[in-house]
Amino acid sequence: MPSTESLETEQKYDVVASTALPELMQVPGVGRVAEPVTDRLEAVYFDTPTLALAARRITLRRRTGGNDHGWHLKLPAGGNQRQELHAPLGQPDAVPEELGRHVHVYTRGEKLVPVARLSTGRTTHRLYGPAGEHLADLADDMVHAETLHPAQTVQEWREWEVELVHGTERLFADAEEVLTSTGAVRSGHPSKLARALGEAWPPERVADTREPRNKGPAADVVTAYLGAQITELFTHDPGVRVEAPDAVHQMRSATRRTRSALATYRPLFDKSTVKKLAGELKWLARILGKARDAEVMRERLRQHLNDLPGQSGTGPVEATIEHELETTYNTGFRETLSALGSGRYHQLLTDLENFRDHPPTTPRASRPAGTATAPLVDKAGKRLKRARKRAKQAKSGGRDAALHQVRKDAKRLRHAAESVEVIHGKRARKLAKAAKRLQQILGDHQDSVLARGLLTRLASEPGLPPEAARTYARLLKIEEDIARDTQAAYRKAAAKNSLKIRLRH
Repeated sequence: MPSTESLETEQKYDVVASTALPELMQVPGVGRVAEPVTDRLEAVYFDTPTLALAARRITLRRRTGGNDHGWHLKLPAGGNQRQELHAPLGQPDAVPEELGRHVHVYTRGEKLVPVARLSTGRTTHRLYGPAGEHLADLADDMVHAETLHPAQTVQEWREWEVELVHGTERLFADAEEVLTSTGAVRSGHPSKLARALGEAWPPERVADTREPRNKGPAADVVTAYLGAQITELFTHDPGVRVEAPDAVHQMRSATRRTRSALATYRPLFDKSTVKKLAGELKWLARILGKARDAEVMRERLRQHLNDLPGQSGTGPVEATIEHELETTYNTGFRETLSALGSGRYHQLLTDLENFRDHPPTTPRASRPAGTATAPLVDKAGKRLKRARKRAKQAKSGGRDAALHQVRKDAKRLRHAAESVEVIHGKRARKLAKAAKRLQQILGDHQDSVLARGLLTRLASEPGLPPEAARTYARLLKIEEDIARDTQAAYRKAAAKNSLKIRLRH
C-alpha cells in the first residue's frame, strides 16, 4: 500500500505532572471543547547508528494505539510545520520501503535501527470554533521513554502539544497565553525523541550559506547557488527511485547546474577538489541521462507518428520503436537505481555538502562578489563565442558535433548568469535569458541528431517490409526538416546583441 502524506503544524509545552489543565474555553476563538479522548501510544523510533536522521531533524517511528497507528516519517517543512508521511504497520523491525526511499539520501547506506521506545498516555482535547470547525487538538501527554542507542536511559515527563487541524497559526499565540498562565513553558526540544536522547541528540546539520551581496565575498555566490542545487537533488532523489514524473529530469538538471557552477568558478577554489567533484557529477548526470533520454526520444517519435497523415501501416514501426526505447529506458533506470544505492553516490552527496559548508577557497574567493564574479561569467561568454565560431567554420560532417558543443557552452553561460542575478541584476538576467534560448534551440537540434541516428539504424535492418521502410523515410524527413529549422533559428538567436552582454564594465 502506498504511503499517505499530510502537513503537521504544532507547538509543544513542558509542564510538571501536577499542573491542572487550564480552562480551554478561555482560548480566544474557541467555541467548544469536546469530551476528552484517552489513548495509550507505543512508539519505536528508528535512526542510523550515527543518528543521521536526527541531525536533519527527521523522525521515523512505528506507533501502535490511537487513530493513526502505523509508520510515520516526519520531515522539516519550515517554521512549525513538518511534512508527515504514513505507511501501514507492517513488520515491527522492517521500515516500509516507501518511507525508506525518502530518507536514503540522508542514511547513505547506513542501516536503520531502533534508537528509542516511548510509551505515552495521551488525553486529547479537541477544540472547535463558534461555527463548529475543528480548529486544533490539545494533547496532554504523560511520556515514559527508554533510549536504546547510543546509550540506554529511562526518563518520564509530561508535555502539552497543540496541533492545528483547520485553525490558523494565530491560534498558537492565543493558546500560549492561556497555557503559560499555569506555569507551562514552550518546550526546548523539537520532538519527544530529542528529549529522550538528551545529550546524545546531535547538533542540527543545516546548510551553512549566506545571502550573496555585491560587496560580500565571491565564495558566497557559489555556496548559495550550490546549496540550492543540493536541495533540489535531495528533493528529487526519492521521486527518481519511484519513477515519479519529471524527477529524473529535475535531478539531472540540479547535477548539471552544480557542475556548471564549479566549472565557472573553479579559480575561487582548490583545483583538485573541484576536479574530483566535477568528475563525479559528470558520472551521475550520465547515469541519469540514459533513462531520461530514452523517455524524451519515445515521446518525440510517438508525436511524429501521430502527426503522419494516413497512419495505416505504421503499427510495425511504432512497435519496433517502442520496444527499442522501452528496453533502453528500463536498462537505464536499473543502472540509475544501482548508482543511487552505491557508495560512490553516497560519497558524492557527502562531498557536495562538505564543499558547500566548508568550501576550500583560494584568496580570490574573498574578493567582493561584484568584481570577482563578473570576469568569470564573462569568460563563460567568451567560451561560447569561440564555440560558435568553430561551429560556423565546421564542415558538414562535423557541424552537428560543433553545434552540440555550442549548446553545452550556452548552458554553462546560462547557469553562470543565473547564479549572479542577485549581484548583477538586469544584465545577468538578460544574458541568462539569451543563453537559455540558444540552449533550447540547440537542444531540439541535438534531439533531432539522436533521433536521426536511431531511425537510420532501425531503417537499415535487413528484410524490412516496404511499408515500414517508407514510414522510416517519412520520419527521417520530419527530423531533417526540424534540423534545418533549428539551425536557422540558431543563427537568428546567435546574432542577437543579448549574447554580447558583458558584466564587467
